[in-house]
Amino acid sequence: MAHAIISTNLPPNIDPTKAPIAFGERALPKLNEELQSEDLLTRQRALMALCDLVHDPEFAYQAISIGFLESLKTLLCDEDRIIRQKTTEIFYLLANHNVGRDGFLRSDVILPLSQLLDDPVDLCRVNMHKAFAMLSEFPYGALGLVQAGLVPMLVKKLETEVVEVQELILDTLHFCLNVEACEAIRAGAVSTLKAKLTHPSVAIRSKAAYALMGICVPLVGKQLVCDEGVIPILVDLLGDADAEVRANAAGALMYAIITTPGKFAALHSCAIPLLLPLVKDKLSKVRLNALKCLTILSETSGGRKSLLSQVEVLRELLEDPNEAVQKAAAAALAVVQWKP
Repeated sequence: MAHAIISTNLPPNIDPTKAPIAFGERALPKLNEELQSEDLLTRQRALMALCDLVHDPEFAYQAISIGFLESLKTLLCDEDRIIRQKTTEIFYLLANHNVGRDGFLRSDVILPLSQLLDDPVDLCRVNMHKAFAMLSEFPYGALGLVQAGLVPMLVKKLETEVVEVQELILDTLHFCLNVEACEAIRAGAVSTLKAKLTHPSVAIRSKAAYALMGICVPLVGKQLVCDEGVIPILVDLLGDADAEVRANAAGALMYAIITTPGKFAALHSCAIPLLLPLVKDKLSKVRLNALKCLTILSETSGGRKSLLSQVEVLRELLEDPNEAVQKAAAAALAVVQWKP
């Protein structure tokens, strides 16, 4: 028989860790007020609720419009680790939306967020670097990170951070280096990335080689890569078991060997015997970058002499299913078979 007794337990669809959402247009303003509460539990529950909402770009837009970014910037300095953790998570979620990335730049979020570079909580740093990595994928975002002076700090953190964070930093650096490489070079990025090329992690090796492409765009970067003995390491990576590592190593080598010292450093490291098998690699990116490296090396008399016996191998690539590889093969043949 049923009894008219009211249970003290919450309904099964109520999450006690999250603040209840107000109805309609009052929902987000009420949460914003709770974020500024002096009560720790109230702030925590408001952040938990906000985390669910900002997955939706419409809610993200509304949140930024009513000034949530200023409240969140204040919470980055909170003494409670849960507050900082959820705040950085929300920043990462906002960085996934175009309106969020625009808000980052308009509200000067980058510098306050970068204050967590030394946060003792790993997850806070991971979320922060995820936000920066997402922001850097867009040219205006990468420019904002460079203008905030973040690149030297990221280069320094590569030497001490955990592997997961190193991967995120390398992603961010790659896009920042496409905007401005000289600042990273002055911060010692060449020697730091050189050390990462021999890292046990496949992802770290691959991303370090990828970042080196940006380093090798300016002439000073090419010269440093050659002077600091990076080219022999890149040549060794051409034989790596991972296809992405091979592709990125060949890509970095392609930029580094444009100078005459770079060409001879690659030839002395026996680059051609390692590059030739790569023109038949399953990954088209590997084939393309390898062909471009061979084309550059064939501009030297020693390189052309070595490749003259491989003309038939290069000619076969004119029928490659990838159009870019076909064009690269035609260019390689033209240089190898050139006669004065």
